[in-house]
Amino acid sequence: MRGLPNSGPTPDRDGPDRPTDDIVQPFQLESGGAGEARLTGRMSRLGSVVDDVLSRHDYPEPVAELLGQTIALGVTLAAALKFDGIFTFQAQGDGPVTLLLADIQTLDGGERYVVRGYANYDAEAVEGRSGVRALLGKGYLALTVDQGAHTDRYQGMVELVGDTLAECAQHYFRQSQQMDAAIMVSAGRVGDGLDAAWRAGGIMVQRIADDPNMHLTPDDEADTWRRAMMLMATGTDSEILNPALTAERYLFRLFHEEGVRVTPVRPVTRGCRCSEDRVFNVLCQLPREDLYDLAEDGLLKVTCEFCNETYNFAPKVVENRTAAMGLSEPDVN
Repeated sequence: MRGLPNSGPTPDRDGPDRPTDDIVQPFQLESGGAGEARLTGRMSRLGSVVDDVLSRHDYPEPVAELLGQTIALGVTLAAALKFDGIFTFQAQGDGPVTLLLADIQTLDGGERYVVRGYANYDAEAVEGRSGVRALLGKGYLALTVDQGAHTDRYQGMVELVGDTLAECAQHYFRQSQQMDAAIMVSAGRVGDGLDAAWRAGGIMVQRIADDPNMHLTPDDEADTWRRAMMLMATGTDSEILNPALTAERYLFRLFHEEGVRVTPVRPVTRGCRCSEDRVFNVLCQLPREDLYDLAEDGLLKVTCEFCNETYNFAPKVVENRTAAMGLSEPDVN
């Protein structure tokens, strides 16, 4: 772990080989006195990863912005976990947007992440609306951790409470985890005209006691927690999305008086777990007559909701391959 310098960082502070985009930057604030809770945090900075996810669909701008925030927030939250598995962050509502979903695969014990995401929405109902309240309406926020076979799947769920996704997530931690957490998240297009690309970022600071039995009191005026939240609130969306402002520089701007220290960044990539074999394994479970009823222009067309990739199969081919695998009787006619 290394500390940031006491003076402002120089333009080449991070070096030519240090990744500055599509990363999670863990950090810690060490200004607390003896007996006070430590403050830890993560900051996500997403460039081409989130642009790739959003550009694969023709989302209306308000929907794409919310999904970008969902992905950045999901990555930021997943970075708190040390496991190999799947972390999902989703918001469901009864409004024009019925689902926002970020799916993060954690690898190498939580040292790198593979991201995908999608949104379900009513295009006509979305028109002219923006923001969490107008688009999601009433619903709930859910976090799921799946570490695979032979482990218990964990899911936490709370009602959507707040005017932003960050406020909804903070409510989740207060209600479900009894944990103090300050969160900021942003997404938007950066650049002009055809060069404009989606970017997203999130930052989260948590208060963790050295003694697990310590009672963390938000109103304790002697605590550094309140000051850290005030400093964090001085950050802006434009700074979070600014590709020229690295995570280290942003954290130093906010918390240089709080003894901010960072650990190595963790890379984030885009990826989807769909494949021709996975789709075929689903189709081979269908009754023979359904294969033909679902065909369009003589083909079964299956499109992945995440990456928008379309897989085409001839019903007869699926039927014969299924029969060869001993899963059904072939059609002899």
